[in-house]
Amino acid sequence: MKKILSIILVIALALSASFAQGSGESSANEVYFLNFKPEIADVYTDIVAPAFEEETGISLRVVTAASNQYQTTLRSEMAKSEPPVIFQVNGPVGVQAFSSDVAPLENTEFYTLLSDKSMAIEQDGHVVAIPYAVEGYGIIYNDAIMHSYFALPDKAVSISSVDEIRDFETLKAVVEDMTKHLDELGIEGVFASTSMASGTDWRWQTHLFNMPLWKEFGDVLTATEASSFDFTYNENYKNLWDLYLDNSTTAKGLVSARTDADSMAEFALGQCAMVQNGNWAAAQILGEAGNVVAAEDIKFLPLYMGFEGEENMGICVGTENYLAINVHASEEAKANADTFLTWLFSSETGKRIVRDNLMFITPFNSFTSEELPSDPLAREVNRWMNMDGVTSVPWVFQGIPSEQWKSDFGGALLQYINGTMDWTAVVDIAKASWTTEAELAGR
Repeated sequence: MKKILSIILVIALALSASFAQGSGESSANEVYFLNFKPEIADVYTDIVAPAFEEETGISLRVVTAASNQYQTTLRSEMAKSEPPVIFQVNGPVGVQAFSSDVAPLENTEFYTLLSDKSMAIEQDGHVVAIPYAVEGYGIIYNDAIMHSYFALPDKAVSISSVDEIRDFETLKAVVEDMTKHLDELGIEGVFASTSMASGTDWRWQTHLFNMPLWKEFGDVLTATEASSFDFTYNENYKNLWDLYLDNSTTAKGLVSARTDADSMAEFALGQCAMVQNGNWAAAQILGEAGNVVAAEDIKFLPLYMGFEGEENMGICVGTENYLAINVHASEEAKANADTFLTWLFSSETGKRIVRDNLMFITPFNSFTSEELPSDPLAREVNRWMNMDGVTSVPWVFQGIPSEQWKSDFGGALLQYINGTMDWTAVVDIAKASWTTEAELAGR
C-alpha cells in the first residue's frame, strides 16, 4: 500500500508540474524579456542572464526579434499562452498599438530611477513606458582616413579638418573629392553600402527621414497628430540620399542584397570612410572580426542636407527605447520584472554591464558621470549634446503613422535606386501613404 501511495504521489506531482508548465505557472520565477536589438542579443543571454540569476535567484529568458521584425514578433508572442513580461514600445505610437497590454509603472522601483520623470510615457493618468537609453545617430566617420584625406597635397577643398564641415555644401565637396582619391586613401568608397535588403532599410525610411520630418513638424507630438504630410523638405532628403548612393562602396544595382550588418563590416574593415548609424553600432564596429578602426578614430557628423542654419545643428538625439511590463502577467511575474529592471540599472553588477557591454547612455539617477559608457560613440553623443552653439535634432520619426508607411516609403526608395521610379513619384507615395495610414490610425 505504501508503495502504491508513493507511486500515486509521484504521478500526481508530475502531472501538477506538467499542468503548471502548460499554464505558465512554472515560469513564475522567470522573467521573459522580448529584446528589440539583435546586435546585443548575446550580451543579454551570455552576460546579463547568468549574472542576474546568480545574484537574485530569478532566471531571465531572453528572446530576440529579427532585425526590423520586432512589431510582428511582439504581436505573435503576446498572443501566446506565455507572453513576454517585459517588452519594448517605440514611443507614443507603440504605446497606442499595445494600449491594452501595458501595466501601470508609477509605483515600481524602476520608475524611481528615472532622472527626468517627464520622459516617461503616460496613458490614462498612469506611467506605462519608461525610457532606458538615450541614443544618438548621424554620419559615423573614420577620423584616421579623414586625416589622410586632408593631408593630400592635391585635395580640392580649402578646409583642413572634419571640424570645418558644418553644412551640406562642404560635406558634398569633401565626399566627391574623396571619391576621386579612393586608391590613395585605400578605400572602396566614401560611404558604406546603402543597405536595402529586406528588413534592413530602417536607416533610410526612419532615421534619415527624421530630418525632413523634423523640419516640417518640429516635434513628435505634432507629427503624431498630423493627418497629412507635405514632404516640404524632400529635396533636402534627396541631397544626402544621392550623396550616399553616388559615393558608395557598392553599385546601385547591388544594394538590394546588402544588409546594415554588411555596411558596418565594411566600415570596421576600413573599406569606407563613413556610414550612417547610431551609437549602438560601436559594439558592431569594435567587435567585428578583423576590425582595423581604432576606438579613438570613430566619430560623428550631423546629417547635413542643406537646411538653412544647419551649421548650428547637431546629431539626432532621443530614444525609441521604452520598456513596458505586461499588465496580464501575474503579480509575482510583474514584481520579478521590476526586480530585474531595477537590478540592471542600479546594482553595481548591472551598471557595469550596461556601461561596458550593452553600452547604453542611460537616463537614470543611479549612474554617476564616471559610470557612463566608455565606448567612442557614446562619448561622441555626449560631446555633441554639450557642444556650444549646437542644438541636437529631436527624434520626430516616432510620429510616423505606421510600419506600413515605412514599408511603402522604403519600397519607393528602392525603386528610385533601380531607376524604375522618379523622385516625384517617391514624394507622391510618401504623401499619399501618410494620409492613408494616418486615417487608419484615427488621426
